[in-house]
Amino acid sequence: MDKLLLIEDDMPLAMATSFAIETEGFQVTHVATLKDAKEQLNKGEFSLVLLDVNLPDGDGYTFCKNVRAEGYTFPIIFLTALDQEVNVIQGLEVGGDDYVTKPFRVRELISRIKANIRRNQVNNTNGEVMTFGAFRIDLAGHKVTKDGAIINLTPSEFRLFTTLIKNKNQTLTRSALLEQLWDIDGDFVDDNTLSVYIKRLREKLGNDKDYIFTVRGVGYMISDK
Repeated sequence: MDKLLLIEDDMPLAMATSFAIETEGFQVTHVATLKDAKEQLNKGEFSLVLLDVNLPDGDGYTFCKNVRAEGYTFPIIFLTALDQEVNVIQGLEVGGDDYVTKPFRVRELISRIKANIRRNQVNNTNGEVMTFGAFRIDLAGHKVTKDGAIINLTPSEFRLFTTLIKNKNQTLTRSALLEQLWDIDGDFVDDNTLSVYIKRLREKLGNDKDYIFTVRGVGYMISDK
């Protein structure tokens, strides 16, 4: 049974959301503060985190950024009433994998939860190890190293990197990449979203060399040549 961590301080919403998710066979742990969330993360493993942005003891963006810096790779879905595109992009830039705005449709939220967990599990069950230049990609362990040093990638960044490598030296259109990264519809799952991930992935791969090339008007290609 997949375990989910719900970080939400609106108690009626949290209770209703937890009930709806649990009827789908998930186990939900609910906390109302970031302090309690950190304690739960230290206690056990979670398949996915649902994270509000405005919380009593801090903001979800900072929490997400810190969690990613610590090496946690589970998918994170932001739940928030902040629905401007700048808020969505900010959530993706700090390591979020999806962004659902309040009020949301429960069925849509559950579909997104299942899709994010499914994609993450596909990555983690494939025992293949790929190499790309100085990089070693362990698909089973969801781990990327460069010259032996670990590079912490979020699930979405990992999917993007592996998709590009599997098609190295070939140009992938932006639409093809979007289809690989997200198999459900979303308001901001578009070119801007992809641009954010490409920018963040380039930064994490290192500034000594640009491995990802923009094919203007078409898409992207990865090459170590």
